[in-house]
Amino acid sequence: MSPDTWPADNNRYLAASLEWLRLRLKLQQLAAGSEAPPAAPGTQMTTLPQRAQSAPRRGWFGHDEPVTVVTASATTAPATAPPAPSTALQEAAERRRAAAAIDPPPALLMLAQRLGLSAFETDTLLLCAAVELDPGMAALIGAAQGQPARTNPTFSLALQLFADASWDALSPLRPLRYARLVDLNQPGATPLIAAALRADERVVHYIKGLNAIDERLTALLVGDGSADAPLLSATQQATADRVLQRLGAASLDAQVPLVTLLGTEATSKLDTARAVCAGVGRRLYRLPLEALPTVRTETDSLARLWQRECLLLPIALYIDADELDSAPPDVANAFRHFVSRDLGLAFVALREAPASALAGAWPADVARPTAQEQHQAWLEGLQPRVGDEAAARGAAELAGQFNLNLREIQHALDGAAIAPAQSRLDAAWADCRRTTQPRLDQLAQRIDVRATWDDLVLSDEALALLRQVAAQVRHRYQVYEDWGYAKKLNRGMGISALFAGESGTGKTMAAEVIANELGLALYRIDLSAVVSKYIGETEKNLRRLFDAAEQGGAILLFDEADALFGKRSEVKDSHDRYANIEINYLLQRMEAFSGLAILATNMKSALDSAFLRRLRFIVNFQYPGPAERKRMWQRSLPPGVPHDELDFERLARFGLSGGNIHSVTLNAAFMAAATSAPVSQALMMAALRAELRKLDKPVSEADFR
Repeated sequence: MSPDTWPADNNRYLAASLEWLRLRLKLQQLAAGSEAPPAAPGTQMTTLPQRAQSAPRRGWFGHDEPVTVVTASATTAPATAPPAPSTALQEAAERRRAAAAIDPPPALLMLAQRLGLSAFETDTLLLCAAVELDPGMAALIGAAQGQPARTNPTFSLALQLFADASWDALSPLRPLRYARLVDLNQPGATPLIAAALRADERVVHYIKGLNAIDERLTALLVGDGSADAPLLSATQQATADRVLQRLGAASLDAQVPLVTLLGTEATSKLDTARAVCAGVGRRLYRLPLEALPTVRTETDSLARLWQRECLLLPIALYIDADELDSAPPDVANAFRHFVSRDLGLAFVALREAPASALAGAWPADVARPTAQEQHQAWLEGLQPRVGDEAAARGAAELAGQFNLNLREIQHALDGAAIAPAQSRLDAAWADCRRTTQPRLDQLAQRIDVRATWDDLVLSDEALALLRQVAAQVRHRYQVYEDWGYAKKLNRGMGISALFAGESGTGKTMAAEVIANELGLALYRIDLSAVVSKYIGETEKNLRRLFDAAEQGGAILLFDEADALFGKRSEVKDSHDRYANIEINYLLQRMEAFSGLAILATNMKSALDSAFLRRLRFIVNFQYPGPAERKRMWQRSLPPGVPHDELDFERLARFGLSGGNIHSVTLNAAFMAAATSAPVSQALMMAALRAELRKLDKPVSEADFR
């Protein structure tokens, strides 16, 4: 049968069913108005003893038991032979059977098959839906119940109206109530069989042939609106294939295993779930953790609605629980209760396996594409845009510095394609930086880097070490991947450097120079955003910080590093123990970090010795001597500052650091601007005297004559 003809055929079946139902209601109305109400024609209603003897049924607890049929009559009618069914009712029933003979079957019968409804439950659902489908049905229902004002059907009416009436259909564990096919209005002490019934709106639409996901779910779920195919590397596709194999092996089980996707890369986990859904022909819907209701009854209701949708539509669920470990206890409890239900094909995205395993879950690790896969993606994308030679150089630098998924790489390549030919590599690099920055902006302070190598005045040894730091960052892919060091090392592939020296000796400026040289963002770690008085919160903040920086678009600068990387102390109380735990976590995370981290301190002796072992570079920033100070004074004034002839030899005699010299020249420039005069030697000496007094250094007036 053509899909184009099915809606019309489904409507014919509904019309025939409603005609059949109207005749039954009219006969029931006649029976309700008579002195001794007979059973509805076409039924096999009997007295309790006869029913118990002739029709034993399967009980709720697995054994056969008589079924009690409750009628609206206050007294039990004597056993009599049922009247012959009317010709009109028989003809209506025949037309209904004929209209049902379509492929695929009518929506009501498909619903009954998928949810396991009995014939009585199917007819009861039709009775409830008829009020919505036929405006005249409400009056017939009220008349059939002998109460015109009661226009909603009841279980009592259904038990009298249909053949094979069964009390177990009223159970809250049977589909009519469990799957929320009908809603009960049972105020006060209203008996169950007298409660007004109403078909669920979603179910009515389905019976009519409109199969769209329940709007109560769409308020919580996020549809997978991406029209693009999942973009996975070879290793990620292998993970998706293993999940498909596991699901295929579990197809005969009673419950599909919950798939937990583990890893820090959210986009790749989502693409893996989309690939699995494409393999089994399902549409993926996402449920954010914060959207999960925390009240137990609401969680149960959500689970039942989802279970029903899984039977009506080819769908799957993706629960984004990456932040589960930082979620409030009520959210975590609601999550565990929700995923313990049978949710059909469902994925849970987690950063790492939970301490308490989820029942029936099957874990799958989803990592970022390997460095070789990222390099190959860059190479293939850049070659048609910049040529073979530039592509080879650019792919090595981009893959060595940034750790991105294939979708992010494709986005950067698309942005580079519209840039001028000579700047496409720079455009790709800039796009990668923009991709990696948003998460770090919430945890650290970004420094606008402007300093260059010409601005640094350091010893030759310190400058050589700084250039080595920059060179190692630039050539990481060549050494680790091309030359094979990555196969020998499983940690310690990041670069960490300690800048040690007194305040104002150029540590922060040196970090700016390296960031400027490499084209990377520089982030100063905000201790107020990282360190917490609550146990365990500091480690969580540090983990978020390092994970955000793992993508490689930034350099981390731990200013005043001794505040975080101090020595572990002897454990005398619980505070010492938890403080040591924080330091131990930092030790492990620093060693696993794959990017560039710079620690700056003026108290090198306060650092834990275990950190010093893990540092690849230690750059000592010496207090500048007269020659270095003279160069600093000469470079301290920007070219646009008007100034007289200055005696830099004389200024260099004063023992100041680079930071202090910068303060002196800046103050002198403001003093000159206030008098509309150029910076003179006299103004420079006045600012110098004020700086020395600020530092509590002795001031000899003879030096200022």
